[in-house]
Amino acid sequence: MAHFAELDANNIVQRVIVISNDDIVDGDGVEQESLGIAVCQAVAGGGTWVQTSYNNNFRKQYAGVGDEFLPDANLFYNPVSPYPSWSLDENYDWQPPTPKPEDVEGSYWVWNEETVSWDSVAYPTSEEGE
Repeated sequence: MAHFAELDANNIVQRVIVISNDDIVDGDGVEQESLGIAVCQAVAGGGTWVQTSYNNNFRKQYAGVGDEFLPDANLFYNPVSPYPSWSLDENYDWQPPTPKPEDVEGSYWVWNEETVSWDSVAYPTSEEGE
């Protein structure tokens, strides 16, 4: 299946649709994004469409509603920070102000925005889950 994201005038993803891989293969058996765009426009009655990869094989990540497409970088990213203290790095990944510590057996880390740090949380034991 081939996935295409519809963009608004600001390159924000409005929706993602799925079409058949057969719809993007030319007469020589080569996938062509332009063929998929034409199918999407025909189905949706126009619009700006960009192919996205469900497996993150190209354009950084799979496009989701609200994500932004950066034509110059040829990628999708989420423009909304998960936390106010996090910043966007040069690869368009959100980074905490302090790196996440190494995992410790029996626990995991959660971000604490109030203290701007990572908190260790123990996995529940089988007795606690009963």
